Amino acid sequence: MFAYYLELAFRSLRRSPGLTALMVLAIGFGVSACMTTWSVFRAASGDPIPWKSSQLFVPQMDLWSSSARSADGEPLDALTYTDALALMRDHRAVRQSAIYGIAPAVFPARPGQHPLTLGGYAVFGEFFRMLDVPFLYGQGWSAAEDAAAAPVVVISRALNDKAFGGANSIGRSLDVAGHDYRVVGVVDDWNPQPAYYDVFGTGGYTREGPALFVPFTRAIAAGLENGRTACDVEPASPGFVGLQRSDCAWITFLAELDTPAQVRAYRLYLDDYAAAQRRAGRFLGAPNNRLRDLPAFLAAERVVPGDTRVSFLVALGLLVVCLFNTVGLLLAKFLRRSGEIGVRRALGAARGAIYAQFLTESAMVGLAGGALGLLLTGLGVLGIGAVLQPRLAALARLDTRLLVSTLVVAVLCTVLAGLYPSFRAARVQPAWQLKSD
Repeated sequence: MFAYYLELAFRSLRRSPGLTALMVLAIGFGVSACMTTWSVFRAASGDPIPWKSSQLFVPQMDLWSSSARSADGEPLDALTYTDALALMRDHRAVRQSAIYGIAPAVFPARPGQHPLTLGGYAVFGEFFRMLDVPFLYGQGWSAAEDAAAAPVVVISRALNDKAFGGANSIGRSLDVAGHDYRVVGVVDDWNPQPAYYDVFGTGGYTREGPALFVPFTRAIAAGLENGRTACDVEPASPGFVGLQRSDCAWITFLAELDTPAQVRAYRLYLDDYAAAQRRAGRFLGAPNNRLRDLPAFLAAERVVPGDTRVSFLVALGLLVVCLFNTVGLLLAKFLRRSGEIGVRRALGAARGAIYAQFLTESAMVGLAGGALGLLLTGLGVLGIGAVLQPRLAALARLDTRLLVSTLVVAVLCTVLAGLYPSFRAARVQPAWQLKSD
């Protein structure tokens, strides 16, 4: 019976090609706009580490005066060098790491290659296990190497391909900022979005994953500077050493806390630490600490950009408008065939059969609109940079999930749009139609 309905739907669509084209275009454009912006919104608002995000916490402390605080009273999402080292030294978390961004020059070992300026991070060895960073070769460094400020490095798969031709490079040397570093690990493809470990100064989005990681202590000793700082008062002395001695915030921090009891204990520790620093004359205002898990922190930092959300809502509104237009077109198309419906009803066709026939026709329109939507979604992903910021547009990806979702949404929306027209068509009274004929 379904094959019969398909045949009737195909014949009906062929009889009015102009009307059919209008409906297909409406569905295709509406769905493609919605799915293109959804691909960005999905990436921006997703949980970057869902299996562990509720155990990862960001401690925030405010040492500035109340007049220097933001309007909402929120502390910065970074710490000073003094406070970050104090938290590392006291080590009240299961795992933890101070983090700051670096961009050293890297000199590949392969002959004939030019130096590369690559983005990376200075971290502690616990960073890799805490964030479940995947390794292709080797592993992170040890606590002893942290303490010794050892010249070791963990590099990305992409950098390993450039510097060592993709071979297992564990134990080999890499020139980083003019010094030899021993490769101890190669990270497999890893670029979570948002980049939750470095929201300070980046907004949480990066085009490429980190190229390398070096021990935090080694980066400080080697003078690998960070370009992102927030200062209430300028450092008393210049240079990187002056930054370390200042009350400028430039180091992010992550702590793993596995139980509610550990969270309560860590929160109490932060309050006690802030109170002690205020008594020492460092913290100028009343204690203003935060300890949020990762989803709460990303929400508080408004990591999902407003223009992404607005673009998605606008595209969703366009889809709704297209669906209402499709409802009107389907209604006009179906009721124009009232005579045909009356004859079928007089010959014994049940209302359910009429209903199924016209819903099948709606689904065929949705399938054709979905096919057009797939093409337009692909073009939209390529050209979305004209609407959104490049760092956000780069999040749009054509994948199987997006393509299947586009087709399913197109068919589902068109079937929903066809419910009322099909209902009206099924309610046609055969006696009236036969009498008028």
